[in-house]
Amino acid sequence: MTNDVPAKETKNGVDVVAIDIAIRLTLVGLLAYWSLLLVGPFITIVTWGVILAVALFPTFEWLRGVLWGKGALTAVVMTIVFLLIIIGPVSFLAAALAENVTDMAASLEAGTLAVPPPGEGVKDWPVVGEKLYRFWSQASVNLQDALAGVAPDLKHLATAMLGFVANVGLDVLKFIASVIIAGCLFVPGLKLAAGFGAFAERISAKRGKPFVALGAATIRNVARGVIGISLIQSLLLGVGMLVAGVPAAGILTLICLFLGIIQIGPAIVTIGTLIWAWSELGTVSALIFTVYMIPATFLDNVLKPIVMSRGLSTPMLVIFIGVIGGTMAHGLIGLFIGPIVLAVAYELIVFWVRGDSGEKVSDTTTENAAKT
Repeated sequence: MTNDVPAKETKNGVDVVAIDIAIRLTLVGLLAYWSLLLVGPFITIVTWGVILAVALFPTFEWLRGVLWGKGALTAVVMTIVFLLIIIGPVSFLAAALAENVTDMAASLEAGTLAVPPPGEGVKDWPVVGEKLYRFWSQASVNLQDALAGVAPDLKHLATAMLGFVANVGLDVLKFIASVIIAGCLFVPGLKLAAGFGAFAERISAKRGKPFVALGAATIRNVARGVIGISLIQSLLLGVGMLVAGVPAAGILTLICLFLGIIQIGPAIVTIGTLIWAWSELGTVSALIFTVYMIPATFLDNVLKPIVMSRGLSTPMLVIFIGVIGGTMAHGLIGLFIGPIVLAVAYELIVFWVRGDSGEKVSDTTTENAAKT
């Protein structure tokens, strides 16, 4: 039996074996660091692609049954559908977001940012018309006066906002690349999952596969029950605001997405847009806008019980930190990746700390994954 570790020897009082091991570890560490440096720019894209593949795999399996069991055809169809969604409404909303942020940054630099004054029609609203008109008018004047005093300090914020705009187009390209990666992972998905389970089992024979099952169940629960529903809801609201001509529709859509992911809901944004609609649009247009926006606002209350296999056990603080940290670390795409990765890490740590039996957790998570 051979051994790669040299026999212990010393030379002039120096431990040659220790030096040899240190050199080996240094070279391995350098190779690992260099490899991480090379793949670093792609980690976010690949991670989101894997998350999409895991979250949508049950849908892929169902659609493959509809399409005569053709796995490659099913993967192509799903990839094309999601690319059309990104190229269509997502791109329009991203362009609107970039335009809104650019205009806001220019207003901050010039010190002219202000709430637009209310229309005269607000006075005619029953009960609250006069009070709302006075409050709105004062807010439009006071905000401009307040910002004028701190205009020099806001220039730094304007620069950061312009940097955000510069990354929006890159983030859309990242989304496209992630969807393509997810499409390539659908067909070999079961083999890849089995291989990852075997790898996890090598790390921990008792808990390896339960960890993988729990991770997959958490990804599907959060990605589809939180991120997916919030994304659909914000897209519907954003399209409605764009069609109606709501000011800063792109920014408001992003706020709706953020509020949806952290489980607050976009109602506060919807109320503001409805107030604007009834003060600026005609009666018929405002009524149509209201009929469209109210059901879209409460869409999550209908979809969550259908999509989520179980109640979300991850605390909202974890989701919130994931949203903020993910956005700061990875830009717009981090808004989606952050809460999912942090939720998976939280669930795995809780499972490890509790020391539940592998068999019990494996059965539970497998059942949850099957339901989704």
